[in-house]
Amino acid sequence: MQNLKMLLESQTMQRAPFPVPTGWYFVDYAENLKPGEHRNINQFGQEWVLFRTESGKPAVSDPYCPHLGAHLGHGGKVCGEHLRCPFHHWEYDADGMCKVIPYATVVPPITLRGPVLRTLPTVEKYGMIWSWYHPRCEPPAWELPQIPELEEPGFTCTRRGSWAADTCIQEIAENGVDFAHLRFLHGVPQIPPANVDFEKHIFKSDIGHGYIVSASYGPGLNVVRFTQQDVSSTMISYTVPITHEKSTMNMSFRYRDHPPGSPELVIAKKLVDHMIGAAEGEESAGFESVDFIVWNNKRYRPNPLLCDGDGPILPFRKWFRQFYTELNEAPTMA
Repeated sequence: MQNLKMLLESQTMQRAPFPVPTGWYFVDYAENLKPGEHRNINQFGQEWVLFRTESGKPAVSDPYCPHLGAHLGHGGKVCGEHLRCPFHHWEYDADGMCKVIPYATVVPPITLRGPVLRTLPTVEKYGMIWSWYHPRCEPPAWELPQIPELEEPGFTCTRRGSWAADTCIQEIAENGVDFAHLRFLHGVPQIPPANVDFEKHIFKSDIGHGYIVSASYGPGLNVVRFTQQDVSSTMISYTVPITHEKSTMNMSFRYRDHPPGSPELVIAKKLVDHMIGAAEGEESAGFESVDFIVWNNKRYRPNPLLCDGDGPILPFRKWFRQFYTELNEAPTMA
């Protein structure tokens, strides 16, 4: 029978046939973690211990002590610049080095050669805590970019939100090049013209001749600027893979600190409402009301049936594949 492979493909399709991709990811807002605090978190397909040293340095570690496997997040304690195990009080620094064994006269030689507890490279930026995830513990391949809206004076808006999505991070990101869905799922008047550019870990797009200009820095950070009548509002999106098939979308919204009651402020606020789908008088739907019903129920089709009106989905998948560093054989993309 003709097209038999296509007809039967859904029997083998998976929701998320990928591991957790390499990159920088949001962990928490900086204000939520005080010096000396620690707590357990779940990201990247496992549990971790998030802690802040008494001098203020944030860190993320594997939860199980290299000594006998006690859980550092249950009964453990931050002692100065170290995380102390509750079982025998071995202590580890933010780089995973064993710094204290209180009763040892001869320490295991391996503890002098390098880290023995897995920790993630972690920085504080944009008022947030970020960690670098790599399946083989390799160091960061790029730095987080400057985002003026989050780092410079003159911007305002404290609006932010989080949404759980039952899909992998690639499926969410792929929406950024699926320009046709803006017309048929979101209800914009027409499929907008768009240009894209892929360079190393950065993906850029321009939708509607400057109306929506975005830049993605790896899989975990996307900065999207909407401009109307020379007024811009910015959506900073920082999705986190909880497991290989579950994600948490996080977003912050910022705009210039326009004078109260000014036309510019009205436009800026409406652009933010438009991003989410709550703009008064608009018929188009934001992601919150329409995208999740698709994301939460679809399966990844490795051999999509595409037409000439679709966006650059295959080039995007080729770009995204670079972040799956642990795959020896990637799923078919064409």
